[in-house]
Amino acid sequence: MGEDKFTAIIIGAGPAGSTAAYLLAREGLDVLLIEKGASPGSKNMFGGRMYSHALQQIMPDFWEEAPVERPVVREVITFITEDRSLSITCQDESWSRPPYHSFTLLRAEFDAWLAAKAEEAGAVLAYGIRVDGLLMEKGRVAGVRAGTDEMLADVVIAADGVNSIIAQQAGLRKELEPCQVATGAKEVIALPPETISQRFQVSGNGGVAQLFVGSCTKGMPGGGFLYTNKNTISLGVVVNAAALQQNQYRPVDLVEDFKAHPHIAPLIEGGEVVEYSAHLVPEAGLHMMPQLYGDGILVVGDAAGFVLNLGYQVRGMDLAIASGAAAARTIKEAKSKGDFSRQSLSCYQEYLKESFVLRDMEAYKNAPAFLENKRLFSAYPQLATSLASKMFTVDGNQPVHLLGKIIDQLKTNQVGWFQLACDAWKGGRVL
Repeated sequence: MGEDKFTAIIIGAGPAGSTAAYLLAREGLDVLLIEKGASPGSKNMFGGRMYSHALQQIMPDFWEEAPVERPVVREVITFITEDRSLSITCQDESWSRPPYHSFTLLRAEFDAWLAAKAEEAGAVLAYGIRVDGLLMEKGRVAGVRAGTDEMLADVVIAADGVNSIIAQQAGLRKELEPCQVATGAKEVIALPPETISQRFQVSGNGGVAQLFVGSCTKGMPGGGFLYTNKNTISLGVVVNAAALQQNQYRPVDLVEDFKAHPHIAPLIEGGEVVEYSAHLVPEAGLHMMPQLYGDGILVVGDAAGFVLNLGYQVRGMDLAIASGAAAARTIKEAKSKGDFSRQSLSCYQEYLKESFVLRDMEAYKNAPAFLENKRLFSAYPQLATSLASKMFTVDGNQPVHLLGKIIDQLKTNQVGWFQLACDAWKGGRVL
């Protein structure tokens, strides 16, 4: 294998890497897709939902053959304290029809399918292989080293996840700081399909995506999530890694407490845990984005920090897929010129802007800083749930008008009108 030279070697068979491999192989270019896990997707973890638009542009009607779980027809945001919850629900029936807005997924199945599509297109798929380092030649990346094997390429794509060793070795990024990432912990809980549909009040194969803020993270920046699959539920928490270190909580304990919450326990009653996983999640947006290209190398997906967390919306896979497509377009153009230099590959950044990735990252660049506001995870969930409880409680006491109830709760939760207005104004501008 050391004598072969590929047009591109792609490290990581997640959605970004496999998309790039698929598009390059479809053009007849020599592509090697390397995956460290025993199979594509075996080491990957995410909450459980993919927005469809990016892959739809590449593979129209992909859901007809892809191993998707359920189209999301209902969005729910829930504020929770230890003993109360308040949910805001949006249901749109157009989401249940093609072109579907988003799907719940299980990465082990979906990533394996997408990598297989790349292999069908002509890419060489090698899994169970760890890339130990980059091969350098006259200051440029010239290939990779895996054990005793050396494999040459015109260009290497770093698609090896949030803690990208390849991007570090290429000098494109520094080591991550705890404040830049979150730790996600998740369980997959098996339940009969009819039980899931009944408990979440959906018909047919409709699915629900629910995000939680409040006591599920013990007041730390982060949130909980729940996604309905065909015959399982994906349930977990994502918490800022620096806050976890400071408060010395274990993610597994947070998940267990979350499962026991009065809002959650009835939804998963009788379920069997069939999978547990944990993973780092890029959280700092543009502020953690590395140099995206160098001589003979591009960085895509989570390795590039392409994740958007807006509190009410979490995106990663659509950004990863689009970045893989932009990388493939860049390499195709570089191949036509016979030039894989840093200058030649710099068009990658422009293609990312054209494809919405950098446009959206720029639009929400201030969201990570806003979501560090501790009031969002303690005072405001308490305020919202306690106010709702007062609104719906009838106890024979002296009646209080709604404005009075609001004022009382602001005083109780030590949130002033000015502070509330400032946070609402800022949040409306940056989210």
